[in-house]
Amino acid sequence: MALCLGCAPRKSKPAQTKSYHFRYVQVPMHIPQEQHRAYLCDHYWDKFDFADTLYTTKADTVEMLRAYAAYVANFVGPFDQQPIRQLMQRASASKKMFDYFGMLADKVLHDPNSPYRNDELYIAVLESQLASPLLDKYEKMAPEYDLRVVSQNRIGQKANDFDYTDRKGRTRNMYSLKSDFIIVYINNPGCSMCRDITEALKQSQIIAELQRKGRLRVLAIYPDENLDEWHKHLSDMPSEWINGYDRGCRIERENLYNVSAIPALYLLDKEKKVLVKDSTNVGEIEYFLQAES
Repeated sequence: MALCLGCAPRKSKPAQTKSYHFRYVQVPMHIPQEQHRAYLCDHYWDKFDFADTLYTTKADTVEMLRAYAAYVANFVGPFDQQPIRQLMQRASASKKMFDYFGMLADKVLHDPNSPYRNDELYIAVLESQLASPLLDKYEKMAPEYDLRVVSQNRIGQKANDFDYTDRKGRTRNMYSLKSDFIIVYINNPGCSMCRDITEALKQSQIIAELQRKGRLRVLAIYPDENLDEWHKHLSDMPSEWINGYDRGCRIERENLYNVSAIPALYLLDKEKKVLVKDSTNVGEIEYFLQAES
């Protein structure tokens, strides 16, 4: 047997380590352009290994949040719960993965600071959690509470009524307002974002025009009883607005509206049905007013 003297021994190839980066799916060339969105809605997560729980610790959380947000923003309709239900079903390969995708959904669809916040889609997540055998009765208490809150004042349904007390001490209920449109503006006097939204509402031409024609009312409501700050900022609100507070804090106590994130804008039609829910975007209010009027 011949020996190769002086030759270095062969080095074994290093074992390839698995990448835990999110990999995007490419649309096959034979799929027509007009079907790309539907294809990616169905196949966006095909390269994600739901069975590998190491993703929950090794994947970059920011990258995964961006991937989840891109999926919701580009390929899931704002009222289409089925893709979210299917995603939660795929994530139920293990409790660890199910909890991980629940966390991603919470950050993207439920966090008050998320631009992709969407109660309709988040309802699908919560209902999946409540139906899952992976969670025990104690773990289901939080999603059960959240579901009660986000199920209030859904788009297309009648908004919850509430009483308010105005600057003259008179108590009325919101349903007593008669107008084609009502903007319910839940605010906290003195907060910086509230100041920005108040100014944007005051500068809106379509809001001013509809108010001038008597077709729109703005109800600014302070959901608390600490009236020192409320009185201090009364002059911030235009005189044509109704400015009131919630005596007894019934809105928060009975979860009539979600006041965990203030400010919040709701646009209602003349039947008190919700057109825009829990928004901080005056432009969104203007868009619906233009479309509806």
